[in-house]
This record gives sequence, C-alpha cells and structure tokens, in this order.
Amino acid sequence: MKLTEWLNDGKLRLSFEVFPPKTSASMEGVRQAVRDIAALHPSFISVTYGAGGGTSDFTLRLAEEIMKEHHVPSMAHLTCVSSTRETVRTRIAELRRAGIENVMALRGDIPADRAGEDRSGWDYHYAIELIRELKESGADFCIGGACYPEKHPESPDTVEDIRHLKEKVDAGCDFLTTQMFFDNNLLYRYLYRIREAGITVPILPGIMPITSATQVDRAIRLSGSFMPTRFRSLVDKFGTNPAAMKQAGIHYAVDQMIDLYANGVKHVHVYTMNKPDVAASIMNHLSEILK
Repeated sequence: MKLTEWLNDGKLRLSFEVFPPKTSASMEGVRQAVRDIAALHPSFISVTYGAGGGTSDFTLRLAEEIMKEHHVPSMAHLTCVSSTRETVRTRIAELRRAGIENVMALRGDIPADRAGEDRSGWDYHYAIELIRELKESGADFCIGGACYPEKHPESPDTVEDIRHLKEKVDAGCDFLTTQMFFDNNLLYRYLYRIREAGITVPILPGIMPITSATQVDRAIRLSGSFMPTRFRSLVDKFGTNPAAMKQAGIHYAVDQMIDLYANGVKHVHVYTMNKPDVAASIMNHLSEILK
C-alpha cells in the first residue's frame, strides 16, 4: 500500500522506524523486535539504510517481511552518496521485484573511511539526484524525503535550505519526514516558512524518545538539535537513574506528540531505535487519542 493513499485522509496516525542489523548473526534479534513493533499495528514501519549501503540487503529483507509477513505497510530507505549509478539502479530493481512501494530517498551519511575523499567524480551528491533516478526508473514508487526544522547542517542559512527543499519536492517527493527535534515551536515556525515557499506535500514530524542520558550527546552530534531547558532539566534530574530516565524520556516524547496532534498535525513518525517496549509505551499513552 502506498502511503499517499491515506496521508491526506485526516486521521491521526503513528508510525515507527527500525534499523537493520550490521551482520547476519544479529538478524534474528532485530526480526523479533520488528515483529513486536509490527504487532502494535502502526500506520507503517520504515527501515533505515546503512552508511554507504552497508546493510542494504537487510533493509530490503526486513521491509519485505514487514509488508508480507506482518501485513503492515513498509517503507525502505535508500541512499545514494558514495554509491555508483549501477549500484543504485540495482537496488531500485530489487525494490521493485520485492513489491516495495514506498521509498525514503536520502543522500545518506558519508562513510567515515571516505570522509576526506574527492567527491567530484561521484555519481551522486544530493538526494534530488536519487529522487530523479527513482522517477525515471519507471517504477511507481511513493517517494519520501527528509527535511530539517533547524536547517540541514550543511546549509548556510534557512532560505537556501528551503529553496533546495522545494526543488526536491518538485523533483518528485510525495511527502517529507523531519529530522528529530525537541521543541515543537521550532516545527511550527518551520511549517509556516515552507508552506509560504509553496511546499504543500504532507510533513511527518520525526520524534526521537530519549531514554538514556548517553543518547543526548549522540542526538546533538548527529542532528545538531536544539535541546530546550525543560529537556535538559529532565536529563540532569534523571540521567543517572536508567529506569527513571527511560520513563521521563518517553513521557517527554509523548507530550510532544500530544501537542502536535492537538495543533493540527495528523501523522507522527517515531524513531524507536528497535525498542518494542518504547513503541508499546508510546502507543498505550496515545491509545484513546488515536482511536
């Protein structure tokens, strides 16, 4: 099922994201986590893609299993940076054969071992090139893209960032999912700016439940996200107590989601980090709201 079939139907929805294993030895553990998350009946489950395509086979396998065995719509991530055009076209063909209809088209992170490499000869430099490749493949994919309420870390300013986002949507993005954020006001201001710029596709806010103090530094490093004083106080108070931090982190994320739904957002996407208990707790907190 294509996500575009119901992204604009007005219902309140919740979806989750999982990541594939790095090796086949840990595949069964990830499969079990995915089974448990799928049993919660989210709107869909997305499966991430390793840097440089390192886990791409597992991404495809999990996305296919979610759809065919667990009967939950799935979305496979696909990245292009540092990949050859032949590799990307092979991946697209594999997605088509597997019956995957939803693809998150991303530039992807530069692999650490290629960070200093001259990129002028690379086949892909930006997500828009992958989106065009997907459109030109002849496959009828529902294509998602990423957006950044606090601007992309590599963009010089928000004006240029939104201009490039509009180009990406015009190239064929059917919807956008945001990078994680911890202050809803940042999203509301961002939504106003991008709507003013003529970007009208559905926007799915991405929420990351921070359930341990060690996640905070990693979240800041990966996304550059602004951490509100209220959130920092939570970490300062409960960060040394794992059980309390987990509970407080889930409640903070749920509070964000309730506020989003109350202010007109119809769909929230949660970065669950392969934690079925976190996903279940969130779903339980929102059970009446999502009815």
